[in-house]
Amino acid sequence: MKAKFQMFEGFETRRIKTSETEIHLKIAGQGSALLLLHGYPQTHTIWHKIAPRLAKHFTVITSDLRGYGDSGKPTSDADHTPYSKRKMALDQVEVMTTLGFQTFSVVGHDRGGRVAHRLARDHPDRVQKLAVLDIAPTAAMYGATDMKFATAYYHWFFLIQPFDLPERMIGADPRYYLEKKLKAWGRTEDAITPGAFAEYLRCFLDPATIHATCEDYRAAAGIDLAHDAADAHLKLEMPLLALWGQEGFVGKTYDVLETWREVALDVSGHTVPGGHYLPEEAPQETLDALLEFL
Repeated sequence: MKAKFQMFEGFETRRIKTSETEIHLKIAGQGSALLLLHGYPQTHTIWHKIAPRLAKHFTVITSDLRGYGDSGKPTSDADHTPYSKRKMALDQVEVMTTLGFQTFSVVGHDRGGRVAHRLARDHPDRVQKLAVLDIAPTAAMYGATDMKFATAYYHWFFLIQPFDLPERMIGADPRYYLEKKLKAWGRTEDAITPGAFAEYLRCFLDPATIHATCEDYRAAAGIDLAHDAADAHLKLEMPLLALWGQEGFVGKTYDVLETWREVALDVSGHTVPGGHYLPEEAPQETLDALLEFL
């Protein structure tokens, strides 16, 4: 508990019941609302270096996505619908409604960026500004799959294998898997602090988390692509900021701004130092970019 407090000093921990699950979050600050969403295989803890500084300017809500961290892990189905980005986004919209925020800005890293993208598509009247960190749109990345992508993002194809192959393989040594995954994507030594890693590991040791996060990826390879195709003719109208790691795979592989201009009208962005974990590897640069944008 001490490490949690130090990482988010001044934040209140809440657990909010939504229509289908419960979402664990931290909240602090005042002013317009800012929702921060994390990615795989992490939790809201990824924001611990910049959330307190953002809370000087905004009411900051940093939550665990359904299936991750201390949030609920609903039972899935054959189509993986409970872990579609549409369902995951609706959780966050319901959280913000419960907290009294009809409009807000949202920043999503990795999987959280994909949830944020769907949230902005499904609830455009709720989102003032959208920032996506170190991703290109899901459909674009799957559509451009080649040997380079399949090698670097092997987990996209591993985690979607039918239950319970990836669950058993990861569950045999979850610490080893987590350490290898974090080290493979990061480019800045010691960026992930011992306290943050301990939180990631605590949550990832839960077999329910391992299963739910596989379901997230299974949904991404099926129902999420169907949802994306259904509204591919629409473009987001709110301002969109894309940031990506200078030494990471995404920026070296895609024209990041152009891929986002295929789905949004008002796109800006640039690199920040380091690899995939922007809020932990380049907290100052990420903070500066977000403050300027927001």
